[in-house]
This record gives sequence, C-alpha cells and structure tokens, in this order.
Amino acid sequence: MPASTTRKLALAAAVAVTLGAGALTAATTATAAEVPLSGYELTWGIKQSYRTYVTTYAAGTFTAAGGATQAEGNGAFTFPQGTGSYDSDAHTVGLAFQGSLRIVSQLHGFDLTLSDVKFDSGAAEITADVTKDGTTTDDVPLATVTVTREMTDMTTTLTRQAADVFGSAGYEGAAGDPLTVAQRTTGSQSPSPSGSTSQSASPSAPPTSPSASSTTSPSTSSSASTSPSASASPSASASASASDETPAEGDIADGTLTWGVKESFRTYVVGSVAQGKITVSGGATQAAGNGAFTFGDATGDYDTDAGTLAAAFEGAVTFKGHESNGTYGLDLTLGNLRATLDDGKGELTADVTSLGTTTKNVELADLKAASTALTPTDDVITLDDVTATLTEAGAKAFSGYYPAGTALDPLGLSVALTDDAQLPSGDDGSTGTPTATASDTADAASGGAVASTTGGTGDTGALAATGSAFPATAVGTAAAVTVAAGAGVVYAMRRRRTEG
Repeated sequence: MPASTTRKLALAAAVAVTLGAGALTAATTATAAEVPLSGYELTWGIKQSYRTYVTTYAAGTFTAAGGATQAEGNGAFTFPQGTGSYDSDAHTVGLAFQGSLRIVSQLHGFDLTLSDVKFDSGAAEITADVTKDGTTTDDVPLATVTVTREMTDMTTTLTRQAADVFGSAGYEGAAGDPLTVAQRTTGSQSPSPSGSTSQSASPSAPPTSPSASSTTSPSTSSSASTSPSASASPSASASASASDETPAEGDIADGTLTWGVKESFRTYVVGSVAQGKITVSGGATQAAGNGAFTFGDATGDYDTDAGTLAAAFEGAVTFKGHESNGTYGLDLTLGNLRATLDDGKGELTADVTSLGTTTKNVELADLKAASTALTPTDDVITLDDVTATLTEAGAKAFSGYYPAGTALDPLGLSVALTDDAQLPSGDDGSTGTPTATASDTADAASGGAVASTTGGTGDTGALAATGSAFPATAVGTAAAVTVAAGAGVVYAMRRRRTEG
C-alpha cells in the first residue's frame, strides 16, 4: 500500500477514535504539539552515477526551475522554501519544498519532471510528484532515509519506484546520494523557544518513530533560537571536548575506506554482455545489491595541523567476465588500496592484477575532498563524498575501457586516531552507502579467504549465469559501443595476455 494512503488511513482512524471518545481536549493538545516550520531547503543529488549517465551516455540535460538549483559540475540539486511542521511529541518533521527538476534525453527517449519534493522523517522517505510520458503521479516514494537528529548527510536508499522512474532496475535498493535538510532563512512562522520544543530537543527524550534511528528535531543554519536544535546537547559538548584532546599528529589506529570503483562498471561485469562475477577477499566486503566495497584495518599516519593523511587498507576486489572455456577475457583485481590527502587533494593507489600480471602502486585516481580540514570528532576523522577522477595510469589498468578524466564513484573514509575510538558502526558512516555484506562463501582457491559473489539486486544473484537482462539505461550505450567495436575490452585484455 502506498505510504500516502497509509498515512491517510492512519489519520482517519485517529480522528474517528478521538470523536468517538468525545476527547476534544486531547485533540487540542495533539494540535498544539505541531510546531510550524518554514525557510528550509533540501539538497539531494539522486545518485551521482545517474547524473553522469544522463549528461554523458544519454547526452541529456537537467533543468532546475521554480527556485530549485543544481550545484556546479553536474552536482546535487537543492529545493528551497520548505514549509511544514515539527511534531514535538513524536519528534518528527514533515516538509514540502518548492521548485522542479526536468530530466531530458532525446538520444535515449526520456523526459520526466520531479516536483513537490517532500521529506517525512516519520516515514523516513523522500517523495515527489513525477511527470513522465505526459502523466503525473503524486507523492512517488523515491528513497528511504536513515534519519539523523542533525538531518545532514543522511544515507538514502533508492526504491523500486525510483528504479522505474529513472529507468534502471538495478537502482532498486541501491545507495542514493546523501540527503541534507536545513533551515536557511528564518520565516515568520518558525517556532520560538517554548517548553514543548525545549523538551523535544532534550537528549533524554526517547524516539517514538520506529523509522528514525534517534530523536529527530529540525536542524538550522540560522539562529538557534528559531527552531529546536541539539547544538547544546551534552553529547555534542563531549564530542567537542574529545576533539580538543586529540593529538594533532600520529599513527592511524584503524579505519575503513568505502568505494564502488564505478557503478556502471560493476553493472557491466555482472550483466548480460560480460556475464561475469565480482568477488571480495582479504576482509573486504561488498554492499548488497551489487553495491560499493568496504576495505578495513587501516594503517598510516595523519597531521591535522598540516592537513595531511595517508592510509592503507586491507582487502581486495576481483572482477571477472567474458568467460570462454574456463578462461576469462576480463580478470582484474584491485588490492592494497591507499589514500593520501594533502590540503584536500591527493591520490588513490592500488596494486593491480590483470590477467595474472601484477603492477604495484598504480595511481588509479586523483582525489579531491570537499574540505581541506581534517577535523576529528571523538578521535575519528570522517571524509564524505571524496571525488575520484581516473588518471592515465588508471585508464591503462582498465585497458582503456574508460579514458583518463572519467569520474569514478566517490569514496568515503573514516580513520580512528586512538585505539579506543569507535568507528561508525552498522552502516559505513562515510559515503552513505550501506555496508550490508553480500552472502559470503569460502573460496577454497584463495586458501580459505572469504569472498562474496554478487549479481545485481535482490534475487538476481544468478544474473551472470542466466544471462538475464541487465539495467540497459545505465550501461546500454557503453555495452553497445563495446559490441560495435568488436568487444574491444576483451580484445585488449587478451592481446595483453598474448604479448605477455
């Protein structure tokens, strides 16, 4: 049943019970708990690889209108003038935003518009009215959200409906871009401090929404007096205190790196063209639904004053495809990943094994962090959405399948600076990509190393074996070019094997 219908039924039932009991006083009290909100904005990029697909393979465009904007460099979208309410009893926020986003590709034949974007922390979802093929469907759930109290960089997961809207079955259950909801202007109806809102912002107030991971109150980038905020909470003070006591430089105690390499490449490997598989080993894991990879057990050093960090991570990922008589035309392993940053810029290197030949310390990508600062919280440095751009050496590692300058998946890392520091648990806490491990099996050939083989989303684990259709809209053009060129990737890799 759609979430909007469920909410309407729940509201109707609540009204019936209230009237049946004659509890007019209780109804008045419930209304008083709703604090009006205004002046909010929502920033969400849908999914970076989708934006790249639209503007490159599909030769399409994004057009923001009605006050909505898109960040430079084909970045995320921002929808302004959010209005709604904060329920100080349930600690939930409901907001609707202005603006629209039109997504058009004449080459791939789609024209759709998103409007009336809404965020509901109680339902933990993003919805929008979707106009597609001349028909508008209201309140389509595009993503579920892991709600946090601060409402910044919240993890999102694309829904089945989003997969249909954006034209790729592989998007169902895939990680979307992080979501931020914040107050940018102080509206005339913004809540002022009161007993009810102060109580709702208290760390001791228990969460009452089953979908929220903690009590949720509206965050703000304006005056703290205009809306409930957790800025003065004891936990925030403790974090600041812990950061002040962290040594400015030293050795990294532990850490994780989460990186998907490139989503279209993962899809290609397990799709109907390469009909291959992806395995992880040495402690690395892969998120469910053919998602991103997480590498752990970080070692290295940091200097927060100088803004430098160098970290090496355990684990490896192997891509195999184009099998013929037991031999793979595509056989690529990336291991011993290392990330270095200096003043917000750096590089990602790895040991690359292609068709049995290993090249160490290959500089795969140039990195750029959103900030030059390395600011620890509770003795942990976390960097989100670090952009990764393929280098010349990286292009050779992929046998020219992608040219230098290609945008790879963004990466995120969290490093612990002390032995007792707690890295983000559950989700990876860095990129917004869930780290639920795919079904693991013992790989006897690798001496008992744990490996997982994925083949897409949900029950499509046998995709490589069955040759079932893969998300054509995401990689259809790339696959078509490969076939038209006489399977250039396979030829290039086999030629390297022959020459070697």
